[in-house]
Amino acid sequence: MIPKIKKILYATDLSESARHAFYYAADLAQRYDAMVTFLYVMEEMNHTVEFQIRGMLGRKEWERVKSEKLDFLTNKIKSKIEEFCQEMDSQIDSCRLLVEDILIKSGNPTEEIINTSKEINADMVVMGSYGYNILMDALIGGTARKVVKNSKIPVLVVRLPQK
Repeated sequence: MIPKIKKILYATDLSESARHAFYYAADLAQRYDAMVTFLYVMEEMNHTVEFQIRGMLGRKEWERVKSEKLDFLTNKIKSKIEEFCQEMDSQIDSCRLLVEDILIKSGNPTEEIINTSKEINADMVVMGSYGYNILMDALIGGTARKVVKNSKIPVLVVRLPQK
């Protein structure tokens, strides 16, 4: 049976490695006439630290700061998508049309990637990985490794090429 790839979850941390992985996600989306959902996961702050900051700022001010951070990240991710698409214009037609949604979540990155892939009924996950030294060559990034281990759908882990 030939797999049907119609929805790709692209997990990004906005790093150079993740940027390189986007090229694969966009190429796959174009080849399979699929849509890409961007996911950025903010790791949650330690509960004790958040409690202390909220105590110093007050609940209302803390909520405002968190909301501003979310808006900032959303705009940053949108500008990254624009940047990626401008670079790819000569290679991929209508790159911007491949992006279905941009999600920013808070929590454990591995869990959020797995849960989001289920929530959106993704057919595949695409993400970047790190590693060039002897130790890292034997491993892939911790989050990528855990996603590969726990995902029920295919995961493409793209490593940044050595220059």
